[in-house]
Amino acid sequence: MTVRRGKKLSISIQEHMAIDVCPGPIRPIRQISAYFPRLSPTSPTPISPNPATSPLVLSPGSVASGMGGSHLLSPLLAHGRSGGGGSLSLTSSVDTSVEINSSDSDDCTALGTLEFELRYEQSTSELHCTVLRAKGLKPMDFNGLADPYVKLHLLPGACKANKLKTKTIRNSLNPVWNETLTYVGITEEDMHRKTLRLSVCDEDKLTHNELIGESRVPLKRVKPDQTKHFHTCLEHPPPLPSPTAMGEALRGISCYLREWENEQLHSLEERGRLLLSLQFLPPASLEERYTEGGEGRRSGGLCVGVKRCAHLAAMDVNGFSDPYVKIYLKPDIQKKSKHKTSVMKKTLNPEFNEEFFYEISLSELANKTLEVTVWDYDLGRSNDFIGGVCLSCHSQGDALRHWMDCLKNKGQRVERWHILTNELPRTLSHD
Repeated sequence: MTVRRGKKLSISIQEHMAIDVCPGPIRPIRQISAYFPRLSPTSPTPISPNPATSPLVLSPGSVASGMGGSHLLSPLLAHGRSGGGGSLSLTSSVDTSVEINSSDSDDCTALGTLEFELRYEQSTSELHCTVLRAKGLKPMDFNGLADPYVKLHLLPGACKANKLKTKTIRNSLNPVWNETLTYVGITEEDMHRKTLRLSVCDEDKLTHNELIGESRVPLKRVKPDQTKHFHTCLEHPPPLPSPTAMGEALRGISCYLREWENEQLHSLEERGRLLLSLQFLPPASLEERYTEGGEGRRSGGLCVGVKRCAHLAAMDVNGFSDPYVKIYLKPDIQKKSKHKTSVMKKTLNPEFNEEFFYEISLSELANKTLEVTVWDYDLGRSNDFIGGVCLSCHSQGDALRHWMDCLKNKGQRVERWHILTNELPRTLSHD
């Protein structure tokens, strides 16, 4: 390219094409197209040079597609120099779209896939999860393999209290378990609001276990008494929002949401489940007394059956608890309503099957509160509180329904599972 003083700009392209552009202003596209017959003025790829600031720079992508070869590259681009503010390169937008598509490509199988089945038995309040197999897991060990196992958690809830775990398959990226894990005490409310998290982990004996990937399934997708099959891609755990990654206006909102979430998780922390039966027995008639040999009950009362607990929180260092159950019928002015079950050693799923009777009329019972608490027995020091629940006419949810069903259906035994929370009952401080 040569610039002659006192004359207008002249462009000479001699290295690749023997075409001399006559001195004068740069011609419009419709005139330049005469020298480039294949480059149509109505091409869908526009070229917008700025004749006042810089010479015409042809885009390699557009010219190559129009002329059928790379020999038509601009000499400025060929030597690695930019075409100035007036040049327009179409390759940047094309390359960017390719990079976005490649980085946003379907990479869901990078961690592997997990196949499992879910079934909810409504009559027994049991949720069965059959972990079938995994395929194409990400290698986690030096030998290019992994030692995978699957953990189950119900969210929201205390992870340690409701964790279930499969066996470990050694040295495999395509493990087959065919193992069924069962949650008991799952209510219909749980099926509407809870999510099952399945985490595939690699077991390491010398170091801590590593997470390969996880899959989350809202339980509302499972219909009662029907088996639903799932074949999902493992994903990374969802990251927590970082306040530093947000704008200044959103940082305060993010911090507030984190504090609110922590408070909600703390207040709603579940410590296990309790299966309780209630039965109000009306006063026995004279005929019933004589039938029982004169030693039967004379007045009515409440029969409380402590059946079993499930998925209790581990309170001891061995990963278990030594649970027992205490019940009160309050207000208890004479301090005579306390009953306690036997202690079950080293278990998170104890079965008690013990019943306790309170002699009381139905009208008096309507103003009472049944307080049930579960404790971990510790020798030589104070016992640890695991969880509790209160049943009365002022309760809410399942506790209220259970209590009202007992009062309305005299003589019938009513059983229901209850969620144990980490909150001490309010009336416990009066003991």
